Amino acid sequence: MALTDAKIRAAKPDEKSYKLADSGNMFLLVHPNGSRYWRLRYRFLGKEKTLALGVYPEVSLSEAREKRDSARKLIAEGTDPCEQKRIKKSVPETAQTFEAIARQWHMSNKKWSESHSEKILKSLETHVFPFIGLRDITTLRTPDLLVPVKAAETKEIYEIAARLQQRITAIMRYAAQSGIISYNPAVDMAGALTTVKRQHRPALALNRIPELLERLNTYQGQPLTRLATRLTLLIFIRSSELRFARWHEIDFENAMWTIPPERKPIEGVKYSHRGAKMRTEHLVPLSRQALDILKQVHTISGDHELIFTGDHNPWKPMSENTVNNALRLMGYDTKVDVCGHGFRAMACSSLIESGLWSRDAVERQMSHQERNGVRAAYIHKAEHLEERRLMLQWWADFLDASQNNVISPFEYAKMNAPE
Repeated sequence: MALTDAKIRAAKPDEKSYKLADSGNMFLLVHPNGSRYWRLRYRFLGKEKTLALGVYPEVSLSEAREKRDSARKLIAEGTDPCEQKRIKKSVPETAQTFEAIARQWHMSNKKWSESHSEKILKSLETHVFPFIGLRDITTLRTPDLLVPVKAAETKEIYEIAARLQQRITAIMRYAAQSGIISYNPAVDMAGALTTVKRQHRPALALNRIPELLERLNTYQGQPLTRLATRLTLLIFIRSSELRFARWHEIDFENAMWTIPPERKPIEGVKYSHRGAKMRTEHLVPLSRQALDILKQVHTISGDHELIFTGDHNPWKPMSENTVNNALRLMGYDTKVDVCGHGFRAMACSSLIESGLWSRDAVERQMSHQERNGVRAAYIHKAEHLEERRLMLQWWADFLDASQNNVISPFEYAKMNAPE
């Protein structure tokens, strides 16, 4: 029969310890000195174990039963309550919160650049800690972990939501590997996010290149803006790679632009430390046309460190919207027709359609990350530099040939294949 408070109070010490049984394998152990201890007997992975639930009367009968039920629930979920209790004792309570463990995980990663490390921590502080930062990490379940992820998804910031899911999973994996939790509930978050079709940046059809060049040639805005837009079309580098560029990166003699992994930050300018997107040095061969544009730019900003200086302050870079604003003034809708980033797609399509260049050379010039790990191990040192020199010059010549007439890259390649 189950215990009652009356039975417990009536129990007298004996010469030897004895047990008063309650339901669910819980019992009260009465010692000869009169002390009374709650215990739960259970089996885990084939072994019989005993869990201490507290001392009577500090822990009442009803409280002991609550602890018993919690322990039995853990056992049903595959967690050993004795082991969990041991882990909790080994880690101070203040260090049991999700935020505390997340910061430990963050500090343990030594491979990130300083800027990337700051970005990850900022995303956790903004999107995750307000929801689950103060929660005991050992109590978190899959639905709890999904709360910040779903909140980001509701705001339609889908890429951030996906990254949050990855980072929360990594933090919980770290907790499991460190013995703080016995099971990583984040693994069950897979498939929880709505798959959103990736929106590609708008780019003009190749048969509209003559139209673009005509509008660019007659552009009446700032000369530096026109030159920046034309150079972006010629070498199709990313916006931050162009805006934060310094003159010392340009080797006019060898016709080469070396974009470093990171740059010296400019005080008060967000992301000005950014260099090459893949955080490895990126070489950009310069065609005759690109060199000519850079020489024109040098007459405007050559006395300053930055190549593309701001309109009102030469110590600050041009605005991130400069090229797109120019395209809008030319009559294009940058959300539908073409944007500066779309020049990359136009160049890539033309180079592939020409049939002249290897996939590796095109991908290397686009500064894309090789997704196949085995393949990347073999080609990561291959620069294909001589082919890329020819390729960039061919692209510049193709644009010149397209000034007045529509010609396909394949047709131009047949007529003007490099020797």
